[in-house]
Amino acid sequence: MIGLRDDTDSALPPPAASRAPELVARVFAEGGWLQDALQLEHRPEQEQMGRAVAAAFRDDAPLLFEAGTGVGKSLAYLVPGILHAIDQSRQLIVSTHTISLQEQLETKDLPICRRLFRSNPALARYADFKATVLVGKSNYLCTTRLAHALADRATLFADAEYDELQRIAAWAGKTETGLRHELRPPPRPEVWDVVNADSSSCSRKHCDCEKCFYQRARARLRAANVIVVNHALLFALINAGGAQAHGATTDARGVLFPDDFVVLDEAHTVPDVATENFGLSLSSYGVERALKYLYNPRTQRGLLRKRGGAEAQQLVLDALDASRQFFDFIANSLLTPRPVVRVREPEAAEPLLDGPLTALHRLLGKLADKLDEGRERDELLEQKLRIKSLQAGVTEWLTLGDPGHVYWAERSGRKQTIVTLRSAPIDVAPELRQHLFGCNTSVVCTSATLAMGGEIAPFAARIGADDARAVAVKSPFDFEHHMRVYVATDVPLPSPQEARLALDALTDYIRFCTERVRGGSLVLFTSYADMRAIATTLEPVYRAAGRPFMMQGAELSRTELAQQMRHLGNAVLFGTDSFWTGVDVPGDALAQVIITRLPFDPPTHPITEARCDHIRDRGGNPFNELTLPDALIKFRQGVGRLIRTATDRGLITILDSRVLAKSYGRLFVECLPNPNFMRLSRRDREERFLPFASPPAR
Repeated sequence: MIGLRDDTDSALPPPAASRAPELVARVFAEGGWLQDALQLEHRPEQEQMGRAVAAAFRDDAPLLFEAGTGVGKSLAYLVPGILHAIDQSRQLIVSTHTISLQEQLETKDLPICRRLFRSNPALARYADFKATVLVGKSNYLCTTRLAHALADRATLFADAEYDELQRIAAWAGKTETGLRHELRPPPRPEVWDVVNADSSSCSRKHCDCEKCFYQRARARLRAANVIVVNHALLFALINAGGAQAHGATTDARGVLFPDDFVVLDEAHTVPDVATENFGLSLSSYGVERALKYLYNPRTQRGLLRKRGGAEAQQLVLDALDASRQFFDFIANSLLTPRPVVRVREPEAAEPLLDGPLTALHRLLGKLADKLDEGRERDELLEQKLRIKSLQAGVTEWLTLGDPGHVYWAERSGRKQTIVTLRSAPIDVAPELRQHLFGCNTSVVCTSATLAMGGEIAPFAARIGADDARAVAVKSPFDFEHHMRVYVATDVPLPSPQEARLALDALTDYIRFCTERVRGGSLVLFTSYADMRAIATTLEPVYRAAGRPFMMQGAELSRTELAQQMRHLGNAVLFGTDSFWTGVDVPGDALAQVIITRLPFDPPTHPITEARCDHIRDRGGNPFNELTLPDALIKFRQGVGRLIRTATDRGLITILDSRVLAKSYGRLFVECLPNPNFMRLSRRDREERFLPFASPPAR
């Protein structure tokens, strides 16, 4: 259960005419209300985007809009979105990929909108718009479930777990939001499972809506004009039924809630995030937690301690034993040589869990039938559905149930002991065409990087938005004077034979470049192994020089590392995959981006492998249709980390000579904001490599 609204709203009023197109024209015009009231500079590209977005909202039409860095795209969709939402009594859903953008919307952009609306009598009626953040149910504490857990502690918890429950109860009296991430240290998962809001026990029927954190959040959600969400939760909710799960009819408009309309910022990540959430993910850890919630043999506590007696507890023990045998077999037979293995044939393992889960499902139904309507019966019925869902997931994976999906198993966790059964759609476009762009409402996708080789059409086809209007505007920044690009000519090309020489050359260049740039440097890798090996060599060098050094994968998150980089001013940060996008460090704190290799994803992951097979089967070229376009977008994202404001200056240093040696290299050069580059070699780099001498004037 991950929904946040489980009510059916009353009939919606007839739509009013939207004034968004008319008002947006006056807000973003040269000398217009935005410039006049808030002294924000006029940006023609922002005006063009604002007008296009307002028209898409008015017409309930899809729009793909690539807006280069500095266009001000957040205001270009928030202003028309809020106007349209209030005029038509509809809800604007804004989805982002990164926490940093979500925080920017909350703390900066939405307050700017409010100031704008309050500054002008023609906009005053919009100034009191309500905005909230949509968070999954399991992140909230439910005070009703907490009270029952405290009352039933003898049957639910051992002593150590009861201590944790008391800590949560003490925190409940102080927290304003009841959100899990505010509790430090984080709550133990097995205790949080018993008190969070992701249960039918947490509902308006059972909870005091004034006291329950989740019910209060739901009330804010129902009243909101703007709802901010992240992509992962958006697609998880869509996969769980979307607007139809919240009362909309099949022909009504709306993606998440009846009559909403949607903006997806950082939309270049949509294909991957949607793929991740439209498939199966069932882990040995998750199955064990679900079963131990019913009865934990170690603590002799759980939901069935009080009901069902020895028979129920034995069924849980049988299921736990079957689960261990089942996942151990997969680990030993499939995952011994590699941590990720594609499954091509059905019946990769015996259905050992089927019988025990069936018996447990049947028993939970019988126990529920003996109870009158109420919280305890609802809880048993919910667990019955949960067990059925686990059984269905295992069966689908064993039978390779969906011919349009690829199936695989993987090991994860710190000790690599968690086994997860996975699946994903090979082509996510049909899912998005139906559940996102086929919802009779406007869906706007925007990013600084949607185009592949100068065309947005390939991205549109990938996300099922073939009929969407596509527009691209460039960044207003002066890249010609504020960005210098260098390409190393003498780093060996990637190959097993040259691996050691290439690693030594990369290490030498990274040391050289970072030592000569006074501000911060972000070094982007495509290989964890290369990153760790080079860090082992260079970290002592930086430490001896008093230079701050940070690396992805240590204790700090990406957001925390970016904050540290902004604060330190001259740090060197090593990052891989997720650091190519979403990192925002303006000013001299990020004066250089070093790209160690062009970001081609190896075609070894089951999803990539299956998609390559799919393209070949229809006579296509996987490199040209998948590998290269993905690498170009990721490359553009990596380069885009450098210049974040109009006064930023810095260097892009590319250490992959395939830019020069391969025919496709020109495509990478052409997508640079400043395609004029200088070649470097170790013979001449002392003279040629010229960082900006001083910070730009502020």
